Amino acid sequence: MRWTLKPKPDKSKVAKLAQDLQVDTNIATILCQRNIETFEQAKSFFRPSLDDIYNPFLMKDMDVAVSRIEIALQDHENILIYGDYDVDGTTAVSLVYSYLKTITPNIATYIPDRYAEGYGISFAGIDFAEDNNFSLIIALDCGIKAIDKVNYANHKNIDFIICDHHKPGDHIPAAVAVLNPKRKDCNYPFDELCGCGVGFKLIQALGQKRNLTIQDFIPYLDLVATAIAADIVPIVNENRVLAYYGLKVINQNPRNGIKAIIHQINKKELNITDVVFIIAPRINAAGRMKHGNYAVELLTEMDFDAAIDFAAAIEIFNADRKDLDKKITNEALIQIIDNNEENRFTSVVFNENWHKGVIGIVASRLIEKYYRPTLVFTKSGDKLAASARSVKGFDIYNALQECQDFIEQFGGHKYAAGLTLLPENYTKFKNKFEEVVSNTINKDLLTPEITIDSDIELSDITPKFYRIIQQMGPFGPQNMKPVFKSTSVRDNGFGKKVGKEHTHLKLNIFQGNTKKTFGAIGFNLGDKINVVQNDFDIVYNLDENEWNGIKSIQLVLKDLQ
Repeated sequence: MRWTLKPKPDKSKVAKLAQDLQVDTNIATILCQRNIETFEQAKSFFRPSLDDIYNPFLMKDMDVAVSRIEIALQDHENILIYGDYDVDGTTAVSLVYSYLKTITPNIATYIPDRYAEGYGISFAGIDFAEDNNFSLIIALDCGIKAIDKVNYANHKNIDFIICDHHKPGDHIPAAVAVLNPKRKDCNYPFDELCGCGVGFKLIQALGQKRNLTIQDFIPYLDLVATAIAADIVPIVNENRVLAYYGLKVINQNPRNGIKAIIHQINKKELNITDVVFIIAPRINAAGRMKHGNYAVELLTEMDFDAAIDFAAAIEIFNADRKDLDKKITNEALIQIIDNNEENRFTSVVFNENWHKGVIGIVASRLIEKYYRPTLVFTKSGDKLAASARSVKGFDIYNALQECQDFIEQFGGHKYAAGLTLLPENYTKFKNKFEEVVSNTINKDLLTPEITIDSDIELSDITPKFYRIIQQMGPFGPQNMKPVFKSTSVRDNGFGKKVGKEHTHLKLNIFQGNTKKTFGAIGFNLGDKINVVQNDFDIVYNLDENEWNGIKSIQLVLKDLQ
C-alpha cells in the first residue's frame, strides 16, 4: 500500500472556516480539501436542498423528447421502456415506467437477455417492438453508440428517445432525441448523472409540463439513489442531492420491492454503503443469474406480499451468484499462474464456460490479488465478451480505444467497460492491450494507494467530531469517507485474529500516556498481527460499533505499519 497524504489547504481559509462554522481545524481542513471554503458552501454541503436540482430543460434535446412523448400520449401510442440489465438500467426502466403508468396504460418494459442479446439496444428488441405495435422506444442507460440499431428502427417507423450517460462516440444515433449530459454539444451543468438520473430528468421535465414540482418526484428517489450507489458515479453536485433525499426515502418509505429486500436483513437504517453492498447486488443478481425482468417486476410491484416473493427468489439468485463468482475467480487465478502471467502489466483471462453474468465481479476480485487493469472474457454466441475493470488513476476506456482494430464493439467509463471481439482476435487483442498499458500506465498506479485526508491524534476523536464526519455523507466518489492517519499508537495487548478463517484483526488501540482506548477492526489484515507488538502507525475510517445496546466509536483500519 502507498500512503499518500492530501496536500494541506491554505491555512487562512482553514482558520476562517473553522471560526465561521465553530468546528476544529481538522474538520475545516477536510472541508477545504473538498473545495468547501465558505459558510454558504458548507451550508449547501451539509444541508442538501431540492432547490439545487437543475431545470431538466437545460439538457440538450429534452424539449424534443418531451414533445414526442406528449404526442405519443395524446395519440394513445404504445410506448416501450427499454433498459440495460444492470442496476442502473433496471432502476431507470422501473422509474420511467412507474411514472408513465400514472398517465397511460399503453406502456410496457423490455430488458434484453444478457446472453441471447447482450448489452444495449438489440435488433431482437426492436423486432419485439414492431411485432407488438410499439411506435416509440425510450432507451435508458444504453443506446449512445447504437447507430445501426436506431437506423434499423427508423426503417420500421419506430422512434427512439435515448437516455444515456456513457461516453458518446464520434457520431450520435439518428434518434428523435438523445439525452446525454456527456454530449459535447450539451450544456447541462452536471455531466456525471447515472442512467437512472437521466431518466429522472426526463420524468421531471414531463412533470413540469403538468405543473408538478420536484416535491412530487421525491418517491422516485429511492430508485435514483440505488442507481447512483451501484454505478459508482461521483456523489457531488446534483448527485449528492438526489442520493441524500433518496436515502431518506429508502429508510422512511421505500417502494415495495426495496422494502422487501430490506425486510430480509436485520438493519434499521441503511447508509449509502449498505445500498452498494445489500440492495444493489440483489437487484443485479436477477439480471446476472436469470433475467433483468425479475428486477423490474420487483421494483414496480404494488403488492407487498408479491414483492416479498420476488425478493425471496432474487435472494436465491444472489446466493448462487456468490458461489459462482468465487469458483470462477479461483479458476482465473490458476489460469494466470499456469500462463506465467503474474508479473504482467495486465490480467486478461478467458474460459468459454464462465458465466457471463459474473465476469465483471470476477474482474474486480482479480484486481484485489493482482492490482492492474483486468479483463475477463467468456463465450457469448459466436463472439467473446468481456468485462473490463481498472485501477485508480488509469483510464481503461482510452486504453481500449487504442485496441479498436481487434474489437467488435465496446463502451463504458474510465474504470469499467464492456466489449466483444471475434475469437480469432483474442490473442492479438490480449497482446495489444498489454502493450498499450505497459507503455502508458504510471508504474506507481500498480501499487494500491490509500489517500489520507488528515493526520490526527486519537484524542481529536470526540463524539462531536464523529457526528460532523457522519453528516458529510452520503459518501462516494469525489466525496469519500475521510481517511485518517495516527502515528505511534499501541495495542493494549489483547489484539487477536478474528473471523471464521482468522483473516481479520481486532485491536484495542491507545496513543501516548492516555488511558482512552478505541476498538479497531482490520478486515483482511490478520496477517499483520506481528506489526502490533510495538508502536505502529495506522490509517483508518471512523464507524460506530454497537454491542449489547452500547454504541461506541470504532476505528476501521485500512492498513498499519
